[in-house]
Amino acid sequence: MRDITTSKEKLLKKIRQALLEKRDNPYPQLESMPHYPPPEDELLEVVFAEAFTNVSGQFAYCEDEVQFIETLLTLAEERKWRKIYCWEPALQEVLNRYEYPFFETDKDFDDAEVGFTLCEALVARNGSILLSNANAAGRRLSIYPPVHIVLAYSSQLVLDLKDGFKLIKEKYGQNMPSMISNVTGPSRTADIEKTLVLGAHGPKELFVFLLDG
Repeated sequence: MRDITTSKEKLLKKIRQALLEKRDNPYPQLESMPHYPPPEDELLEVVFAEAFTNVSGQFAYCEDEVQFIETLLTLAEERKWRKIYCWEPALQEVLNRYEYPFFETDKDFDDAEVGFTLCEALVARNGSILLSNANAAGRRLSIYPPVHIVLAYSSQLVLDLKDGFKLIKEKYGQNMPSMISNVTGPSRTADIEKTLVLGAHGPKELFVFLLDG
């Protein structure tokens, strides 16, 4: 008699049989194993900077706060930025220490030129920035202004995305933020005639200033 069992039925039969048979997991450590080989003798700062600039990000390493403020002043003068918004107390404290002007409320926010924020982590592998809405910058400051500047610290550098989420979980515990964003370079699209356009859904330019600490 000819076997008329379909391929689909054969597959389902194998799945049912496998579910009935209890076996030990042959790869118990698979999920914790790295997906990529570790970088060869490179600092995370270098790995991040290379990946970040490859996705059109602009990176600056600063040895201390003085160098950070000096670089920021030069950049703001070159670009003629006048409306820089900063809503996070920890970042405001740094700027106030050197009397750097900024808007600490959302007055005239429609005309904002720069949104200045901190971040949760920097992911070196793909040059990404992990942001959340758990701070005073909320959701708007990293999305609406045409330029987004992030001040980050070397202690926030991690190799992979899973390490970044681990850092966030250690920081917030059970009170996880309602929004966590993984930002990889400026907003972009190539939907129209396959022409790459930056700033389609958010900032056209993305800067990261990295400080020791």
